[in-house]
Amino acid sequence: MDKPLLNEQTIFPSKEVLKGILADSYPVFEELSTILTNEHGLVLEWNYYNDGKRWLCKVLNKKKNLFWLSVWNKSFQASFYFTEKHLESFAALDISETLKEDLCRTKPIGKLLPLLLKIRTNEQLPDLLKIVEFKKNLK
Repeated sequence: MDKPLLNEQTIFPSKEVLKGILADSYPVFEELSTILTNEHGLVLEWNYYNDGKRWLCKVLNKKKNLFWLSVWNKSFQASFYFTEKHLESFAALDISETLKEDLCRTKPIGKLLPLLLKIRTNEQLPDLLKIVEFKKNLK
């Protein structure tokens, strides 16, 4: 079973570390990082979290956390969290129907509905970026 990596607190997720883990999907990660920071004005903040015993990247718009990035073997995952009141407007987004269905079928964590996107290729970035814009504009 695939599991998240970057579990060693003393090893910061540097460019070299990420290249080694992500392999062929590293250029996708690098492109996403560039788009998020340069075009969307977002901040990527790496922190080690003791509760999960791993490094995670918070993607922030000012102080608002838009989503989390975790690193897996040859891929990375974007984890978004929504509330039930956002389902209708999320369903209207111009994104993959599969993603819309995933959010509707997900089991809540408390009052939040998680949407997890496993990213390996550039073709997955347009939907992810539309979700980022959607989340950025939520009140």
